[in-house]
Amino acid sequence: MRKIFLVLAASAITSCTTYKQLTVQPTESIKELKYLHTYTIPFNLQYKETTVGGLSSIDYDEKTDTYFLVCDDRSSINPARYYAAKIKIGEKKIDSVFFTNKYFLLDQQGKTYPGNKENPFRVPDPESMRYIPSGRNLVWSSEGERLFRANDTILNNPAIHLINKAGMWKDSFRMPENLIMSALEKGPRQNGVLEGMSFTHDYKHLLTCVEEPLHEDGPRAAPERNQAMIRFFEFDTKKKKATRQFAYELDPVAHLPNPANAYYVNGVPEFLYIGNNQLLVLERSYSTGRVPCTIRIFLADYNDASDVSSIGSLTNRAAYQPMKKTLLVNMDRLGIYTDNIEGITLGPLLPNGNRSVILVSDNNFSPLQQTQFMLLELITETKDK
Repeated sequence: MRKIFLVLAASAITSCTTYKQLTVQPTESIKELKYLHTYTIPFNLQYKETTVGGLSSIDYDEKTDTYFLVCDDRSSINPARYYAAKIKIGEKKIDSVFFTNKYFLLDQQGKTYPGNKENPFRVPDPESMRYIPSGRNLVWSSEGERLFRANDTILNNPAIHLINKAGMWKDSFRMPENLIMSALEKGPRQNGVLEGMSFTHDYKHLLTCVEEPLHEDGPRAAPERNQAMIRFFEFDTKKKKATRQFAYELDPVAHLPNPANAYYVNGVPEFLYIGNNQLLVLERSYSTGRVPCTIRIFLADYNDASDVSSIGSLTNRAAYQPMKKTLLVNMDRLGIYTDNIEGITLGPLLPNGNRSVILVSDNNFSPLQQTQFMLLELITETKDK
């Protein structure tokens, strides 16, 4: 039964070759990403006996006009879960957001995941989710844990799981060696691991990335540019193993912290494949003493980027070519409040025929933060021949 099950699980993704991911047409290039509107849902909204919050990703199925949102509740308030939702979009604004279903994420035994009090070594940390139209399956990522305490050490490896729409586990991807948690100063940093995922247009590959640099790849992003390099990982969806890795340079932290020695961070919580080996990459910067997050969205291109799979450290910048990146929008400049944005998806066509882009924020279940749905307009132009 085990062998048959794995074959069926593998086909759940590879049969998607007849489906095409929403992308920008090969004959088009992105001219502008224009902000339109923000819709905020109430704090601690209750739905099907769960608390809605901590929304860490968003994905859209055009056929059913349904959105899928993973919740990063680590089975603390309610069991780890995801939601289905409908978003009604008007002329230039979001008219409404309403949830249509809730599904618990289940482990290999068909059980909900435990919280920290029940079993800290098996606590999930859901951060990203993408829908697969063929077979009505999804993949979701768990960031893992790297925690050192007086009484014990917790090393939970990051993971990518394939599930059906009901949340039942079907298969898992094999992590490359440099994504394995270590008690040594190598591999992923605590709370800086798998945050974003996106399928290529034909679903043959799944891309993911670490939010912050691996220990061996150099320093975390700082207020001054310091060549903070993260890795993107390309997985073969049939074999469920990593095939290539690409380097991407983070921008500096947007604002100095207050006080000066307080916490700050800039990393990639999510990205979106839009075709032609190009990505919309969301960088989120936060500094103590400043309430909003700085959200910058870049167009990244990995057509000419080096495969750095065999490069043990990214500190020697001359040894490889990173992705090219171009800033599309810095939301600091829009005069709006931006919370902890963690999700991005292409949405339906707007009335003017342009494609919508929708962002979602993770409020960390805090009354001081907001669950925001942001509507943007993707404006393209025909490439010069």
